[in-house]
Amino acid sequence: MSADFLQLAGKRILVMGVANRKSVAWHISRVLAEAGAEVIYAVRNEARREQVRQLVGDAAVFACDVEFEDQIDRLARELSERYDVLHGLVHSIAFADYEDGVQPFHETTKRAFLRAFDISCFSLVAVSNALKELLAPDASVVTISISTTRMASENYGYMAPIKAALDSSLAFLAKSFSRFSEVRFNAVAPGLLKTSASAGIPGYVDSYLYAEQATLRKRAVQTEEVANVAAFLLSPRSSGMNAQRIVVDAGMSTNYFDAGLIRMVLRGQ
Repeated sequence: MSADFLQLAGKRILVMGVANRKSVAWHISRVLAEAGAEVIYAVRNEARREQVRQLVGDAAVFACDVEFEDQIDRLARELSERYDVLHGLVHSIAFADYEDGVQPFHETTKRAFLRAFDISCFSLVAVSNALKELLAPDASVVTISISTTRMASENYGYMAPIKAALDSSLAFLAKSFSRFSEVRFNAVAPGLLKTSASAGIPGYVDSYLYAEQATLRKRAVQTEEVANVAAFLLSPRSSGMNAQRIVVDAGMSTNYFDAGLIRMVLRGQ
């Protein structure tokens, strides 16, 4: 993609959620920078801030743990003191506690579910609200979802319903913001990716390898491919798209009855 096509040169975009070079947020930031955008960062805490600073050089890095309202308010204040406008926001934040292993969904605790909901879903609402005065009238907000919330993956557990709520929030945010702006809210919904965050999900490697075979091309979705779609959604080129989720799964959702997969399953019986 060229900077001329995306028309992102000179746009200022806040990217939330970089942890390391494997992060979806990191890949998005690289595509944006290559397109000429000014990328600024918000990460979870001061320790992460120092780590990310080593990756981004002179770019501004702010600390904000979205689990705490005062930190979201502080982020908004610090950004307003330094910048006059944001043209885009990337929300690449998710959390689930798998320390006790995978539990049946009906055994999900209220505490675990609500904490994951707060960090993974409500944070998009809270951050968008806190930054509403700073967002350009035609700004683009992009969050990271998953390719399907209807496939009951046992190891992903309660995060799929939370991502479904995140997807639904797009329409309500878009509607609310339409009262005073043309700010757009969209999601990129990738298939299984090889990231450091996914490595913490029990049994994820096996699911990833299966998903790779379920794609039409027999190659897993690459994080860079997800980043390219996110950059498009952040650009003026996608100005007609609002309250949408774009699935990036290399055709996996069309291919569950692939003959080769069926043969492997039947041979394994």
